[in-house]
Amino acid sequence: MKALVAVKRVVDFNVKVRVNADGSGVDIGNVKMSMNPFDEIAVEEAVRLKEAGKINEVVAVSLGEKKCEDTLRTALAMGADRAIHVETDASLEPLAVAKLLKKIVDKEQPSLVLLGKQAIDDDANQTAQMLAALMNAPQGTFASKVALSADEAVVTRDIDGGVETVALKLPAVISADLRLNEPRFVKLPALMQAKKKTIEKQSVEELAVNIEPRLHVKHYAEPKARQAGVKVASVAELVEKLAAAKAI
Repeated sequence: MKALVAVKRVVDFNVKVRVNADGSGVDIGNVKMSMNPFDEIAVEEAVRLKEAGKINEVVAVSLGEKKCEDTLRTALAMGADRAIHVETDASLEPLAVAKLLKKIVDKEQPSLVLLGKQAIDDDANQTAQMLAALMNAPQGTFASKVALSADEAVVTRDIDGGVETVALKLPAVISADLRLNEPRFVKLPALMQAKKKTIEKQSVEELAVNIEPRLHVKHYAEPKARQAGVKVASVAELVEKLAAAKAI
């Protein structure tokens, strides 16, 4: 059984991003980049399933510029067996990502596709759902627990009212939530070994996917600074201030 895990290179979650002065985009020059945290959880889950004997092979795939190789090396160091890089400098929207991943899925024929539930840069939370639709496969989103058998995945997922358990016939698409696991710390020897591994290259042209954007961003702007709060001496004063602010 094979698992395919999609990983994205994003600005590290500890970095406070800034908007360019001209509003043309987010300034990511000379900032730390890393694997999307939700994707890291997805890789960890795939590796754990492999260590438990449920999966034979873990294949990591990333879409984007050449520097995405670093993200794939991290996945290899965590325990992925192979890596595929679809290299492109274009900005990819979720639908384009899903279509490219569908081509990789058609080639690799995995029993399980794992992704993070969303990327922390665009927060779209769309790719897993779109990929499942393109594959005509069952999906388990916001997974907090995964139990895998020969032909079925039982997924416990977080919903607004609590948790829900669904049984998915394989092949299936699962998106990882924070509660699924805690990724392992990657040691330096594993990183050094990962640097020696070959990353398979694919191009958008070879996959024959139209990645033209459907959305056009006109301007980026930072949110306005919040005004400082004030302390009130009584409930009556609180009500008065809320009424003045038309909050009640």
